[in-house]
Amino acid sequence: MRLSDFDFDLPPELIAQHPGAARSASRLLHVRRDGLDDLRFDALPALLEPGDLLVFNDTRVLRARLHGTKASGGRVEALVERVTGEHEALAQLRVSKPPPPGMRLAWRSSSAEVVERAGEFWRLRFDEPVLAVLDRDGELPLPPYIDHAPGPEDERRYQTVYAREPGSVAAPTAGLHFDEPLLARLRERGVGLAFVTLHVGAGTFQPVRVEDLSQHRMHAERYSVPDATADAIDEARGARRSVVAIGTTSLRTLESAADGLGRVRRGSGETRLFITPGYRFRVVDRLVTNFHLPKSTLLMLVSAFAGVERVRAAYAHAIATRYRFFSYGDAMLLEPDPAPEPDDAGRGRDERTRG
Repeated sequence: MRLSDFDFDLPPELIAQHPGAARSASRLLHVRRDGLDDLRFDALPALLEPGDLLVFNDTRVLRARLHGTKASGGRVEALVERVTGEHEALAQLRVSKPPPPGMRLAWRSSSAEVVERAGEFWRLRFDEPVLAVLDRDGELPLPPYIDHAPGPEDERRYQTVYAREPGSVAAPTAGLHFDEPLLARLRERGVGLAFVTLHVGAGTFQPVRVEDLSQHRMHAERYSVPDATADAIDEARGARRSVVAIGTTSLRTLESAADGLGRVRRGSGETRLFITPGYRFRVVDRLVTNFHLPKSTLLMLVSAFAGVERVRAAYAHAIATRYRFFSYGDAMLLEPDPAPEPDDAGRGRDERTRG
């Protein structure tokens, strides 16, 4: 398949600029194998069975955008991609000229030194612990399609209620629909809740620049699977209950950590897994996700999971019935494609390292 196969026209007014009044009051499009149901998100417990397992990504969004000045007085904007040590980070820099090693960058109340260029990033050494600097001087990095500066509402709502592990530059947005009362109802129904961590990098907003998808390379992202989550997945699969990924980041974590038999390995690693139609899913049985950008790797992933034509029909229905799109938008519950085409070229390209 080619990049143009994943394009569609979206009216700009359907791009949600602010979160809804309540997390779980958003809309939910249930994409069944034989039809579509328009629901509210808080109907989700009724669509699950006792013993099913929901797997969430508990990453926490950093205040990863820094505004500052170079030693020359020129402006600089940094987007921290990854914290690599207590005082070091990789960052994208927006500057008039590439800064040389040794240049000092001043933030509002702290500073950093440019160590070296590292591909499309710069390695920075901070005078103080990176997380403390970001928490004090940083700004929440809202997605580029949101047209307002981050405010108090975004600080609260562009973060899941269960976020624990700091490290992402973007929220795992399917999880934004869950509030504490909904989580309590899921537990009462006997649905299991488990957590993985995948720190979302800035590459999630990078466009695919090649028409031939076999030439696209994903950015590396760090993930971890706790022992308790691997055990819960084993138990659910042994009982023939569904493993439900809450968001594409949870799905990519589970599929990246799975061996050839579908057993999820515990521990941490990095993934560049690129899922396109034809991929054979080994762990995930159902997927909760938001509506994604045209020509995006996430749209390719959901098309691989639920089937290209079914996803096209679901998106056409969502546009016609005025669903809200992207990070602050509505959600889908996807059932898997009943008969994915076996295709060696479409199994997904996975360049994983573990440790």
